[in-house]
Amino acid sequence: LTRRRWEWDMKKIRSRRLPDDVAIFLTDSLGELPDNVQRALFILSCFGASSKSAFVESQGLDRNILKNLEIAVVEGFVDKINDQYRFAHDRIQEASYNSIPAHRRCVIHFKYGLELSSLLTGNEDVIASVLFTAVNQLNLGGPPAVQDEIHYFTASRLNLRAGKKAMEMSDYETAYSYLDSGISFLRKKHWQEHYALSLELYSLAAKCALTNGDHTSLKLLIIEVVAKAHFFEDKLEVLYFETCALAYSSRLAESIEKGLDILSKLGIEVRGTNVKARVQETKDLLSPHTDDEILNSKQMTDPTMIMAMKFLGKSEIGMTQIMPKSVPYVTFKIIELSLTHGMSPVTPIGFAYYGSYLAKQGNINEGYHYVKLALSLLDKVGSRENAGEVIFVCTLVKSYVEPLQATLEYHHEGYAAAM
Repeated sequence: LTRRRWEWDMKKIRSRRLPDDVAIFLTDSLGELPDNVQRALFILSCFGASSKSAFVESQGLDRNILKNLEIAVVEGFVDKINDQYRFAHDRIQEASYNSIPAHRRCVIHFKYGLELSSLLTGNEDVIASVLFTAVNQLNLGGPPAVQDEIHYFTASRLNLRAGKKAMEMSDYETAYSYLDSGISFLRKKHWQEHYALSLELYSLAAKCALTNGDHTSLKLLIIEVVAKAHFFEDKLEVLYFETCALAYSSRLAESIEKGLDILSKLGIEVRGTNVKARVQETKDLLSPHTDDEILNSKQMTDPTMIMAMKFLGKSEIGMTQIMPKSVPYVTFKIIELSLTHGMSPVTPIGFAYYGSYLAKQGNINEGYHYVKLALSLLDKVGSRENAGEVIFVCTLVKSYVEPLQATLEYHHEGYAAAM
């Protein structure tokens, strides 16, 4: 007010979206731009509503793209804010994108994806960003855009890589979309020609489908793997996901029965009639080993045995709800296999339930000893996937020995781990 005139905030003005009538005018004027500028706008539109200039320049898709985008900025079609190019209106982006026929756009997208995939070297964070961008371009093109047979395999492999990276980020919906796209690029006879790639794509897609609660897709993926996998051991992972899906659908009896049947095919029997004899066998098995020896035992490396342990862990958790008398047999088998073949992420569950069983029989101190060992094993096995269940079981025993205030903290930790 002291300067007696209006002052304009240019940053806010530039950041405002154009009104529709101005956007329509600019859209109609696109055809009057030089061909190189129109091509630059089309390239920008292929990557979304906006892109950083450093990203655009690094892709090497057009040497003069930045120069031509600057012309578009001057003409008002694109805004440049904080070194980022952004279409002034979504209608301009749409018009630029539609300036090329759909069938040609697919081929161009796929071409851009292949060119970007050649840049997947260097800093891991940069690689992840370029990987997702490259794979998105490949998928926008889709299988119809492939012009060289080898590129089907390339697109499937890159989608697998992107899916695994998304899973690391706990984005299972995005991961599933990448893995599903990877499957769509597979050709006939892929189970014969690219067996390992096919198995990994289907298995990881099944895991994502289970996590996302998509049981329809999970069922179809399981059917495919069971029908096409060469070895029974290669089917174990998707069969495990099937038992999980049954358990999550409140079909615990079916889940347990299926798990026990698979374990039986692997030569592992957990049914029995004499609990006291199994308890004594387990005590005899543990007696020669100190806690330090158990904590420093080798890690389990046999893939089949690792999967068997997963089935045992899932069966034990389900049995606690509907078949409590059968729980000890599974518990003792987990401990036996752990001492024989090495520690796995399921091992702490076995020791937790063993401690709980001893405590229920009136031997609180010995039970307390083994639940503390189970908690120590959580840090040793290098996995927290079963931490919630282990901490929950251990806390119940700890509450008989430690102050309730302390056990309440363990309870909260277990809740957080399970979530």
